[in-house]
Amino acid sequence: MRHGKKTINLGRKSAHRKSMLANMACSLIEHKRINTTSTKAKALKRFIEPIITKSKSDTTHNRRLSFSLLRDKEAVSELFREIASKVGDRPGGYTRIIKLGNRLGDNADMSMIELVDFNEVYKTDEKVKKKSRRRGGKSKSVASTADSSNTVTLEDEKGAVPELEEKIETVVQNSAPEKEAEVKKTKVKKSENKDGE
Repeated sequence: MRHGKKTINLGRKSAHRKSMLANMACSLIEHKRINTTSTKAKALKRFIEPIITKSKSDTTHNRRLSFSLLRDKEAVSELFREIASKVGDRPGGYTRIIKLGNRLGDNADMSMIELVDFNEVYKTDEKVKKKSRRRGGKSKSVASTADSSNTVTLEDEKGAVPELEEKIETVVQNSAPEKEAEVKKTKVKKSENKDGE
């Protein structure tokens, strides 16, 4: 029976498995995304997320714990320098697994695992506003439409609309003599054509 066996074995002995996960974690820290099988991606997610959480508080103890798991000085320094500053306000869920389909050679299920805050496609500069859930939302929208109709009447009182009407009349009056002149020219041309025949 398989009770209480939490580790994903990945078909390897413990030393090989720990080395492989450490290497994959270092690659993920360096490149910000890697392609691997889905099972390895899930195992890597469980391996690296606590390490990223430790990197949020930059203490000597946390650096030593991270180094004992990652076994790479450059990866640890990049983790505490770059990644910790980007994920500082995120309370977990630092990685994302995206399914890629099956591998051609052995039909293995492939996935891409990436650091969430380093993906420029999904990144937005503005924060998402929380939607408030109210049952009486319709009455508020009716009030807002009434406010907008009031603003139109206030503009009428100020004289914004009559000013526009005056401008339109001046444009029409300025264009009217030009049209009359064009009409006279065409009449003159028609009369010349009749005389010339």
